[in-house]
Amino acid sequence: MIYFKGTPVLRTNRLNLRKLCMDDTQRAFDHWLSDERISDHRVSPAHKTIAETHKRMEKTVDGYVSKEFCHWGIELKDGSGLIGEIDLYDFDSSTGNCEVSYSIGYDWWNKGYGTEALKAVVEFAFIHMNVHKLSAAHNTDNPASGRIMEKAGMKQEGVIRHMIRNAKDHYKDCAVYGLLREEYLLQREGDV
Repeated sequence: MIYFKGTPVLRTNRLNLRKLCMDDTQRAFDHWLSDERISDHRVSPAHKTIAETHKRMEKTVDGYVSKEFCHWGIELKDGSGLIGEIDLYDFDSSTGNCEVSYSIGYDWWNKGYGTEALKAVVEFAFIHMNVHKLSAAHNTDNPASGRIMEKAGMKQEGVIRHMIRNAKDHYKDCAVYGLLREEYLLQREGDV
């Protein structure tokens, strides 16, 4: 059984994972939602106007009324601001499984922030929410995202051809990753 906790603040060495707010709209637009380099790896197109981001941010902020809504902004502790987002979604009450996705602004790629954020959310999902299995997928033409998943302990389970069609109408093959709670707990024991 999943124990829903909403979106509490999660802290890592360099990051605060926190609820997004309307004041984050401009940074979300500037740092990742309007960037074609990032939207190429997502189903949703890059935002062309701040109004699109404002509407999306309203939907996110409204979602926080539900304990079943787990969506964090990724913020640098050094005070330089919001750099991305990460969320848990598609909860299946019959299996205890869910999925995780994330986006990091291009200026912060290859600095370990994605791994740090994902590890924090994986720990939260398994330790505090009692999730049974966590799954994620990335476009095969974005192998860096797969490395983030692997560093967080996830294992590739296969490739699904033409799993998504992005906003540019291109079909993308996706590598699917997963991690079971029991595997996570064994990995965690090995780290102690």
